[in-house]
Amino acid sequence: MTFDNSKTIISLRIRLFGATVILLAYIVMTYAAGIIKFPVLGISDTACTLTLVGLYLLGAILPIILNYQYIWFSDDDENISFRYFTAGIVGGRKNSVVINKVLFEGYQIETRFFGRSKSLILFQKSGNQTAKYPPVYISALSKEQYLKLSSALNKLSPAK
Repeated sequence: MTFDNSKTIISLRIRLFGATVILLAYIVMTYAAGIIKFPVLGISDTACTLTLVGLYLLGAILPIILNYQYIWFSDDDENISFRYFTAGIVGGRKNSVVINKVLFEGYQIETRFFGRSKSLILFQKSGNQTAKYPPVYISALSKEQYLKLSSALNKLSPAK
């Protein structure tokens, strides 16, 4: 099985771009062109601008706080493969994890922020010990993708 969450990441980037355009249009129409006259519904231009900028920053920073990552997963051959990178405002370093299915020791899912941020930690046999990989943040996976991933990893995990 192979899947990725590219649709989610592309949608996130398009929404952020749209919000940027709307915020800039508001600022131009309010301050540069003077098209929007204040007070509107009893709200001053300063209060309206601060509210819009605050909402924009919340929408832009939330994916960074929740560690949204683009994830590509495959278990089609003799390896379990993950390719991932941070999908916030500025993309991060591209990372890859490839574990032979025979050496796969299991996984652990950790949650933070009331279950909104999820990370996947993979384990691999390394001689007589178990090696632990850095976390892969799976917060941006859809529920269906999350269930597919956990099902595939459960099938590959050794019985304990």
